[in-house]
Amino acid sequence: MKRVLLTVILFSTIYMTQAANPFFKKYNTPHETPPFDKISVSDYEPAFEEGMRRHRKEVDAIVNQRSLPTFENTIEALEFSGQLLDRVSNVFFVLLDAEGNDEMIEISERLSPRLTEHKNSINLNEKLFERVKFVYDRRNELGLTPEQMKLLVKTYEGMVKNGANLRDEAKESYRRLTAELSQLTLQFGHNVLRATNRFEMILTSPEELAGLPESLLDAAAQAAKNKGKEGYLFDLSYPSYVPFMKYSSRRDLREKMYRAYGGRCIGGEFDNIPVMKRIAEVRCEIARLMGKENFAEYALEFKMAKNSENVYNLLNQLLEAYKPTALQEVREVKGFAVGMEGKNIDFMPWDWSYYADKLQDAKYQLNDEILKPYFELDKVKAGVFGLATRLYGITFKKNPAIPVYHPEVEAFEVFDADNEYLGVLFTDFHPREGKRSGAWMTDFKGQWKENGRDSRPHIAIVMNFTRPTEDKPALLTYDEVETFLHEFGHSLHGMLTRCTYPSLSGTNVYWDFVELPSQLMENFLPQKEFLDTFAEHYLTHEKIPAELIDNIVAAQQYNAAYYCLRQLAFGLLDMAWYTRTTPVEDAAAFERQAVAATQLLPSVENTLTSPQFNHIFAGGYAAGYYGYKWAEVLDADAFSMFIQNGIFDRTTATSFRENILEKGGTEDPMTLYTRFRGQEPTIDALMRRDGIIK
Repeated sequence: MKRVLLTVILFSTIYMTQAANPFFKKYNTPHETPPFDKISVSDYEPAFEEGMRRHRKEVDAIVNQRSLPTFENTIEALEFSGQLLDRVSNVFFVLLDAEGNDEMIEISERLSPRLTEHKNSINLNEKLFERVKFVYDRRNELGLTPEQMKLLVKTYEGMVKNGANLRDEAKESYRRLTAELSQLTLQFGHNVLRATNRFEMILTSPEELAGLPESLLDAAAQAAKNKGKEGYLFDLSYPSYVPFMKYSSRRDLREKMYRAYGGRCIGGEFDNIPVMKRIAEVRCEIARLMGKENFAEYALEFKMAKNSENVYNLLNQLLEAYKPTALQEVREVKGFAVGMEGKNIDFMPWDWSYYADKLQDAKYQLNDEILKPYFELDKVKAGVFGLATRLYGITFKKNPAIPVYHPEVEAFEVFDADNEYLGVLFTDFHPREGKRSGAWMTDFKGQWKENGRDSRPHIAIVMNFTRPTEDKPALLTYDEVETFLHEFGHSLHGMLTRCTYPSLSGTNVYWDFVELPSQLMENFLPQKEFLDTFAEHYLTHEKIPAELIDNIVAAQQYNAAYYCLRQLAFGLLDMAWYTRTTPVEDAAAFERQAVAATQLLPSVENTLTSPQFNHIFAGGYAAGYYGYKWAEVLDADAFSMFIQNGIFDRTTATSFRENILEKGGTEDPMTLYTRFRGQEPTIDALMRRDGIIK
């Protein structure tokens, strides 16, 4: 009797817990967006546990059915399994990056091995793989649509890539290594966040503030006030660090900031050097289990590049083409610095932004302080949204009834030209403690079709832009506007998608293709026709002057080769880590050697990129950072069509939408691209845009 009573109490407690947990019921919100106002941190772990339990049950049902495997009862059933787990994961991990705290970090560290083991239990399920393989082996006899064929191949290859073909001992090694890797990558990212947040520089005297513009001083004073401190607070967040390095005439303070930024996670409490070494080793061990020589060959098999040889061909081709111009650009900036100071200086990396900006101003009468009054955030937002309207006919309507996860976040309903609902876009613009640095697009829910219903996506773009002050609105730099367009391009990829299967929709494409829609949007910024639609002075409301637009256009190629080599350095460093087959002993020497061919300025002791390189050690770009340059070739080539036909040409935009944005990963990306462009891309358009060839 006691056992029965205990069982009743247990199930009653579980039921009451689930009834109170927002993840266990239909969201009673507009478009069923997450009810952020009702979600508490204590809701996550029970939802994860139940999500994994239900997912296991769904997979067991697929495996244990008696009927022969078919596309519908195995591949489709697997594709649509685990929806509760996806639901809670999408909220938790987005907020961990955008609104994280110590409690959420601790939860992620507890959950990480559990989630990895859960994923492995599915990928390494022999009976499930037998069913998937049964369908895969008969794929050409099933009369599948191209999208169905893509899903089948992706499911089979994904399981193989994740160890399904491994035998007993190797499978156990894979489980152990992937569990360790999940913990290491989390630790790496958390170390970078904590090290970034740890540094503050408080300035008080007028001498220390020399050269800094009023807008930056206002923001720094507000940052200090927010923390109950006197003076001006500067930190390593993008809106603080970048303009300080550009404008401060105090060389000693620029050096201090540079060393703090470049020295993050080298030694001390947040030391990432042993973490990144082990990440590289673990990934290499995983690759070898899969029969690959190194992790790059393992990772590139399912990307457009296919292998490291093709990656190096691109990087070296660009290096050879751009380096002579980059060296000339550096000589010009150094020469300007000597003339400006009236003496030789030992030119160091903390001098580059300062003198390059001064030279740009001298050549083009152009700098951030001149441009920022024309880039007030609300006007920029209207301009970016308006560009999507001009190109694709879509519109954005703010809906205050949609819950948001922070008061600064806004939610917009997105509608097509015929007023069809397309999705929800969340925008989150400003830095704060708990938000990681950088800018990114993500989703709380993807897009798919099920039972005849098109389930539309909930997309978020998260950034770290200059904040408003007590007496000024948020005025963006040119680079921040460009970043907005970049992430907005990703969001269009996520919002305009029209696919059947969630793992193929939106941005679920090859890593070296995913940056095409985002980088394409950056091309519109220097175009006069676009700037004229939104850029006006925040006080006088005068349109941006024509001569200022001329200067923007003229400055487009300014130091383009220098910044190309900077990106190539990141790509080569990434490839060096993941083509390595033996452990790295001296991380500093290894990094210096990897980027030596791109080195334009002296290296600085106790500063490194690798220990803070989230993209390749904590994100999804391991052996994939080259993808930015790969996609840059594509975006320059693609935008040449808009230049040829008119930048707002609806026919060209419709073709890009129908052949690229709507298709997700349903077909091979080069097939999609050539369908839009009519030919495969070359690097010519990129080199013309950057002024390398005339």
